[in-house]
Amino acid sequence: MAGLYHDGNRRLQDRYDTRRLADRIEERLRRETFTEEDRAFIESRDMFFLATADEQGMPQCSYKGGEPGFVRIVGDGTLAFPSYDGNGTYLSLGNVLANPQVGILFIDFQSPKRLRVNGVASWDEADPLLGEFPEAQLIVRVQATDILPNCSRYVHRMDLVERSRFVPRADVPTPIPGWKRQEWSHDVLPEGDPARDAGLP
Repeated sequence: MAGLYHDGNRRLQDRYDTRRLADRIEERLRRETFTEEDRAFIESRDMFFLATADEQGMPQCSYKGGEPGFVRIVGDGTLAFPSYDGNGTYLSLGNVLANPQVGILFIDFQSPKRLRVNGVASWDEADPLLGEFPEAQLIVRVQATDILPNCSRYVHRMDLVERSRFVPRADVPTPIPGWKRQEWSHDVLPEGDPARDAGLP
């Protein structure tokens, strides 16, 4: 593995006398393969945050939600998740085409607990996992370069009120979001979008 820290990290570590601590964290906690504890944690999550950047380094951060188990560990250092219908801008996945380096943050707001996964992403419209996720457009796979537990002391404790009814589920019709029925968007929806046939309210 390449070193975790660059000059900017080191300058701040030296300024605040945390270099020794940072080195110990890298030595003891950083890894490239998932443990069974990592697998259980990740596969129990129903959401995560995905950070990407374009070829100039301009960032995007997006929320990804699904049913528990929608992120899967598919290899010692590889995870996979489905990409569902969004707003059609493809800001995150477009960035992956330009710059495959991604960062993922998993959080359990009830325990609390969090885990970072940095890696190299790719996606495939014909991935063999595609059929296991209703309405998924493609599958994203991330080969981990850094798996790193995070201190959870600043994670606020929160309880789930309700999972989104828009997450695709087998044998359950997915509702049409209201914004797709508005005049500003309805005439530019992609071919095959169920909202085109539904018409305006």
